[in-house]
Amino acid sequence: MVVGAGFAGLAAALRCAKQGHDVLLLERGDTVGGALGRVSRDGFTWDAGPDRTLLPAVVRDLFRKTGRPLERELELVPLDVLREHRFADGSTLRLAAGRSGALRSVDALAPGLGRAWVDHVAGHIPTWEALRPLLEHPAPTGGPSAEAAAVLAGRTHLERALRRGLPDPRLRTLAAHPFVLDGHHPRDVPAWAGLVSYLEQTLGTWVVPGGLAALGERLALRLDLRGVEVRTGTRVTDVRVERGPAGGPGGRVVGVRTDQGDADADVVVVATDPRALPGLADGLPGLRRTLPALPPRVVHLGLDGADTLDAETVLHPRQPGRRGREGDPLLVVRPGGSAPEGASAWTVLVRGALLEDLPTALARRGLDVRDRVRTTLDRSPAELVTAWHGSPLGTAWAGRRTRRTPVRAADAGGPEGLLVVGAHAAALPGLPFAGLTAAVAAELVGRAERA
Repeated sequence: MVVGAGFAGLAAALRCAKQGHDVLLLERGDTVGGALGRVSRDGFTWDAGPDRTLLPAVVRDLFRKTGRPLERELELVPLDVLREHRFADGSTLRLAAGRSGALRSVDALAPGLGRAWVDHVAGHIPTWEALRPLLEHPAPTGGPSAEAAAVLAGRTHLERALRRGLPDPRLRTLAAHPFVLDGHHPRDVPAWAGLVSYLEQTLGTWVVPGGLAALGERLALRLDLRGVEVRTGTRVTDVRVERGPAGGPGGRVVGVRTDQGDADADVVVVATDPRALPGLADGLPGLRRTLPALPPRVVHLGLDGADTLDAETVLHPRQPGRRGREGDPLLVVRPGGSAPEGASAWTVLVRGALLEDLPTALARRGLDVRDRVRTTLDRSPAELVTAWHGSPLGTAWAGRRTRRTPVRAADAGGPEGLLVVGAHAAALPGLPFAGLTAAVAAELVGRAERA
């Protein structure tokens, strides 16, 4: 049984079904896919959630191991320009993919900065090599390797590591950007998490022409092919656990409770926020001390006229917040989506308090579309969490001890047969890391034993 039909839930259900198991997929909403969806208004359509991914091998492996290869159903395209950053001092950086591209583009800020950036990126290679086995497979019986244990035990936070390793504040802003956009302060993020810069720069950032929502749609179609039973409109309220004779912790999961009655299962894979299930939260005391990372405000714009942006554009605050006063919000403008002829579609992510209307804020930061706005769809963080029945960003970083590794509840004193996947179990936020937790769960479940 799989609880939750976001990307990780779909991936876990398909992988386990391909291994010969009878899989029941329970989803609280009316459709599957979670944040991998689309929203539309007045002839415009936008990706509701993520529009790009790292680690394309995660998606390719999922498709190959559950049916037809990805290349026969979808096209993954690498971005030549990862993002355009417009910094507070007025300088601009169009960050190119690849080592040589990064060297040239960052050097345009000031001679020598390109070398500093590529050296910083390369410095995360040992970290990736040490942690990769823990991300791709179940934890070894004897625990992680000495190299991985040393990385995870490090006491340095990302902000301090960037101050030590990068000479220019713009480069530090560049390296911290993925975490700031997700609502984290760099001093709460462990230094090893900075390997995201290495993955992005070296292995690339990838998009699906027409929108990443197509990925969720293709996986949903595959559910029937793999024989997965899907029940939408079903809210799971708790896990059912058969305790040992002493009634203490541990025991074994025997199913779930839903608003439509109990359902039995030998294995339960939770692909939603596990803190919402009392039986799971009680078995993992540390879980109750965590908080979700809330998504940014998302504003979809339908604009008259051809697109004037060819890459994601990051507008960094010109007046950062200080103690006692608000500063400018971080604005991230993503061109894309579909629009009527002669029009264009943007999605703007807003991190921080926006104290004026968005077109005015964009104009003040150099992107004036005030006379082009045809339609607007404004979605607050609370609305997004309600629509998705949880945050796709997982757990908020709260220092180096925050649990951010794939969870097998039984390993932490929880019930046997209970697994947690998705954003709240992933080592890092984002679609590929959630997908890796599903692969780990499927490996733990193993192939079905047929009589």
